[in-house]
Amino acid sequence: MPDSIAFIGLGVMGYPMAGHLAAAGHRVRVYNRTSAVASTWADAYSGEAATSIAEAVKDADYIMTCVGADPDLREIYLGLDGILANARTGAILIDHTTASATVAQELALSAEEKRLTFLDAPVSGGQQGAENAKLTIMCGGDQVAFDAAKPLMTLYAKAVNLMGPVGAGQKTKMANQIAIAGLLQGLSEAVHFSEESGLDVAAVLEVISQGAAQSWQMENRGATMLAGEYNHGFAVNWMRKDLAICLDEARKSGASLPVAALVDQFYGDVQAAGGGRWDTSSLLERLRRGRKD
Repeated sequence: MPDSIAFIGLGVMGYPMAGHLAAAGHRVRVYNRTSAVASTWADAYSGEAATSIAEAVKDADYIMTCVGADPDLREIYLGLDGILANARTGAILIDHTTASATVAQELALSAEEKRLTFLDAPVSGGQQGAENAKLTIMCGGDQVAFDAAKPLMTLYAKAVNLMGPVGAGQKTKMANQIAIAGLLQGLSEAVHFSEESGLDVAAVLEVISQGAAQSWQMENRGATMLAGEYNHGFAVNWMRKDLAICLDEARKSGASLPVAALVDQFYGDVQAAGGGRWDTSSLLERLRRGRKD
């Protein structure tokens, strides 16, 4: 029998993720703060649109969430109309938000008191990955709950891995964002250097993408960066939110993140230039406009 699933949060990621679940034959009931989005989704996927979180989760076997940040999670999980107060005993909670390890651990403890199981399961791959069911999901939590939930997550992901106890998923996502920040700054500098040197930049990217410099960012963002197009996915505003989480966790653990801290400042320059909604490859634009320090 298909599982009963509640999906809360239908942004650019959650909307297609919930769609893949419905397309696979599961009964999916969605909730979104903007009710019109939930209604549009329900019409598109023959699903159900709930008018409250309580209605969405009341009989769900699995409850999936994909919202903005720590405060949003506390609101939807801990309120009187929230998930923990209204989920049925034994439900598995799967949070795809990129948030702090602290809030994941906090919610897991509160869920356990209600005889619910919580997995932190942030995703990487952006809107394109969500739409094409090619996300990478890094999970923290109980092995039994992970094994039960994994078949559902594979409906919208190419890789789903358990990284350790609750919080390990979020910490792994932090490592992912730290790596991406450095990659994008390096790629931006390589493109900028090539432009200033009078090279055929497209040809440069073509040849270096065949060697050790190759990366997903180069393959998927190189051409759009050259064209000055920065509307291809994850926004600078969200990246700064993520890097703030990374830097805060690093302070707690004693880790040194000098490159991530510097790139975070560079993204601040992009925001100041009006690029908060540009995608993260827009670090190049900062260099093109003369911010080379």
